[in-house]
Amino acid sequence: MVDSIRSSSAIARYLGLAGVDPSENISARRWGRRLEWPMLFLALWMLISWYLSAVENDDHEIHHVTDVVIWLFFLTETLLLARLVDNTRRYLLTNWMNLVIIIMGIPVLWGEDAFISVLRILRVILILTLLLPLGSTVRDILSRNHLGTTLLISALFVGVSGTFISVIDPAIGTPWDGIWWAIVTITTVGYGDIVPASTAGKIFGTILILSGIGLFSLLTASFSVFFLSREEEEVVDKETELLQRIDGLETRMSALELNISRMLDNQQALLSRTSLLDKSHSANTGKKGESDGEAPIL
Repeated sequence: MVDSIRSSSAIARYLGLAGVDPSENISARRWGRRLEWPMLFLALWMLISWYLSAVENDDHEIHHVTDVVIWLFFLTETLLLARLVDNTRRYLLTNWMNLVIIIMGIPVLWGEDAFISVLRILRVILILTLLLPLGSTVRDILSRNHLGTTLLISALFVGVSGTFISVIDPAIGTPWDGIWWAIVTITTVGYGDIVPASTAGKIFGTILILSGIGLFSLLTASFSVFFLSREEEEVVDKETELLQRIDGLETRMSALELNISRMLDNQQALLSRTSLLDKSHSANTGKKGESDGEAPIL
């Protein structure tokens, strides 16, 4: 699993869609995660906009505004993260696709028809770029709690169940109808277009419904764990940042205490010297007074 994640990260770097490197500072990684969801929203809106552009009643002004908003988002994201990361050169090299989008999008800002081919290419690149975080999120979800294995086993279970019900129940004629019935049953939707007629089929359907409840409970729990872990990671990052600040304050306090200690030592040495000078001055003054007070002998 670790090797697959590393290989996918390497592919993302080659495609210029690596995002913020995991070794970057906490603030950059936090903002990188925050910008993932707006990117997914923009990807969905791009797909809707692309569909609307294919219909007859197409409002070119709306699509132009959409293109400008998305271009501004990419520009803002690139400038913000490039400023926050410690290694700006590495970020720009591993996210060169953002620079391509920004440069290619400049002529589109004026809405010239001459750049319509550039706009089409840009939209394809935009959709691929915006959907990449979704693939990364899905991969992270599947990698937790062996969810990918669970989904694979569930798919095999649905296929076997659909084939089995088509054999034991006369109301379900083909395995494809059985698979459709198994999908509808295991998801607890129950359209009612295909229903078992035999007692064995109804018993098997009951077992499948209960299995579906357990499966979707497992899926719901896995998704909940994923989103809670993302929030936990943000909390851990904040705590780590606070601990780093506390360590910095402790270092400054130690340096300040050392300086104060040195100042006190210097002050003590200065006071000692002053005291010695005062004693020496007093002694010299006394001797001088004694010598001045002696009378001459006649």
